[in-house]
Amino acid sequence: MQLLGSTTSPFVRRIRIWALLNHCELEFINLDIFAAHDRQLMIKNNPARKVPVLICKQHTLADSNNIIRFLLELYNHPRLSWQQEHLLSTINGCNDSLVELLLCQRSGFDTTQDKLFFNLQNERIAETLSYLNNHLADAEFKSCEYLCISLYCLLDWICFRELTDLTAHTELMEFYHSFAQQQAVQQTDPRN
Repeated sequence: MQLLGSTTSPFVRRIRIWALLNHCELEFINLDIFAAHDRQLMIKNNPARKVPVLICKQHTLADSNNIIRFLLELYNHPRLSWQQEHLLSTINGCNDSLVELLLCQRSGFDTTQDKLFFNLQNERIAETLSYLNNHLADAEFKSCEYLCISLYCLLDWICFRELTDLTAHTELMEFYHSFAQQQAVQQTDPRN
């Protein structure tokens, strides 16, 4: 199986960490999604022009949610419960808003302006981080390896890109520093 992605994508990284922790053989193909050749390879396998993309004999799958469902089934792991899916959607919503703001900043927009789009993204980020901070100790969260991986990848991407201040979220920061000690996390660090 091949995993197309970039080392800096938190959505790609969560699949890579899960694969390392679960001894899943994935050939990681690191793409520069803005370079012409790599972009064409990405588009060929996902017309939505997003990573990650998993390529195996039976399927080509895009989106980290679809990929993890496939891998969990393939490796006989339990599926996420509906509450775990809800928590994953919360993580994804925060991550998506941060991606949107980063792309806007890179496009030359001042995302601190009082504009509806920027305000909605910033509100979503603040509320989801607060929600996650308050629900981190829930059994549904603590019992799900993939949720923990996904949350860590979000938090580390925030720190890596210097996107927002996390210091007020003490539970999240404690989790972040603790989870960072794992070898799979260090192996996939985008800073290396």
